[in-house]
Amino acid sequence: MARRPLPRILSTGSAQIARSRELARTAADSATDVLHPLITMSRGLRRLASAGRRRWAETPKDKRGPLLFLAASVVLVVVLVPYGPLLAVITLAAAAAWQGRDRTPTAPEGPDESQIQRLQVLYEALVPYFSTADDPTPLYAHGGDWEEAFPTQEFDDSGRVAHLVIRYPAYFPDGEPGPRARIEQLLAAKSGRGREYLFVWDEEGNELTLSVLSPLPTDISAQRFVTAPGETVLGFTDPAGVQRTLPLSFGEDRRDVPPVVWRTGIRSTEPHLLAVGRPGSGTSTLLRSIALQALQHGDVLIVEGGGTGEYACLAGRDGVLGVEVGLSGTLAGLEWAAGETERRLVAANSARQAGEPAPEDTKRPLWIVLDRPTVFTHLAEAEGRRDPQSLLQVPLRHGRAAAVTVVVAEQFDALDSLSEAVRQHTRARVVLGPASREQLETVLGAPPHTTPVDDVPSGRGYARLGSGAVHRLQVPATPDPYDDATSDAHRSAVLDLLPPRSAPADTEPLPEPVETPVAKVVITKNAAAPTADPQKAAPRSAVAQTTAPQSADQDAPSSSTAAPETAVAEAAVAE
Repeated sequence: MARRPLPRILSTGSAQIARSRELARTAADSATDVLHPLITMSRGLRRLASAGRRRWAETPKDKRGPLLFLAASVVLVVVLVPYGPLLAVITLAAAAAWQGRDRTPTAPEGPDESQIQRLQVLYEALVPYFSTADDPTPLYAHGGDWEEAFPTQEFDDSGRVAHLVIRYPAYFPDGEPGPRARIEQLLAAKSGRGREYLFVWDEEGNELTLSVLSPLPTDISAQRFVTAPGETVLGFTDPAGVQRTLPLSFGEDRRDVPPVVWRTGIRSTEPHLLAVGRPGSGTSTLLRSIALQALQHGDVLIVEGGGTGEYACLAGRDGVLGVEVGLSGTLAGLEWAAGETERRLVAANSARQAGEPAPEDTKRPLWIVLDRPTVFTHLAEAEGRRDPQSLLQVPLRHGRAAAVTVVVAEQFDALDSLSEAVRQHTRARVVLGPASREQLETVLGAPPHTTPVDDVPSGRGYARLGSGAVHRLQVPATPDPYDDATSDAHRSAVLDLLPPRSAPADTEPLPEPVETPVAKVVITKNAAAPTADPQKAAPRSAVAQTTAPQSADQDAPSSSTAAPETAVAEAAVAE
């Protein structure tokens, strides 16, 4: 069946709507220009009427009569004088036009004296970098004019540079990272420290644009984000960096904030993540935020090497397979995760060969969250045991096909202790806290377009997903709810996101026995005749076994329900 072309109104509707909007905007501007005198006079009459009402309200009641008589006399004189009404109308129109004028103070054209001095200092500082002795007409020279070099400049309320366009000569090597880094460092130091600057290089036009970035919001707390399965919000960034916003709640207010979304799953190009920072930079906060989001659709295995109890709030929750803080538990948990990854791969491959969909137990996401795994590496080396990082090779290499995601957080001083598999397969990178430009480039693989600062709040840093752009990042506040320093608002926000606790299997009540009119016969190895009291006939070893406390292994069945060594048989005897 041949395709029918779309109706003309559907194929060209957007263009017609845009043209109609442009015509309406032009007509509105023209009407505003034509009616500007009338708008000014109406505004002036409104202000005069307000002044008259205010004067009448301020006049005492005993003086309002003489005031009315005076006003009536003036009106009578105006009416009797030749051309009086016309002169009164002209006077009223002039007064209304004067009162309705735009009283907004005009901004001064150009910078003031202090701003000119700043620009001159900045110009002189750039002379050694943007000038050579062989240039016949140098754009930068000592004692030269800055107006041609800085065609556009803006300042903030404190008088510091907020936006600046800098022209530079064509022979400057703007394609090399070294000279560009020196210029950016100089501009950041001369324009004012403690602020983040964005530098945009236009190599074709030989122009450098400097802009001051506003601080990222730090009042975003943990909450349910509007995302699809397989999407994880790492934090929030600048509006110009991404093309998406999320509706967030700030108490009773709601506003849209641009997020940094990390996509995982089979079609993800960055299935695993590595977060690096200094102590107190917020890496544990990032891992808690990721774990709370992952528990909505999957299971989480947490390995904590710091031993500070940062993830105690997740222990025993639905979907949390374990929170391991010891070397033995870590080795057992990661060995199980490697085996589970292989099992999922085999099951999915068998289903595909049989032409059937993959089993449901291979589709549920499994998250392996490791905080400072290099601590266990040192412990395993000291005890002569296997390195836990070696068990991550299978989940890292085959995790995307098996719906297994690995998230690792480590500190800068232990980066060299990370295994090659971790460094190679974690293509999503996050750096939190203060860091030098060299450290950022080492972890992220590319330098940021902004100048890093030393004093940053917890959870502030940079993120890069694969080979994409470097984004500024602010992690939502997800503190440990059991910490005494956590505020009540943040504590309640995190507790509301925690899944319910899972009841242990041994706490389930056993079914009550059904009483039947039968006689019980107990046969023991050492008993000579049946008796009605099993406690007297059973040996002491069997009684001790039935009353022994439950072992520490939760997976093992309770000893109270295990079969004793005494052979007990119940026979129903008919009356």
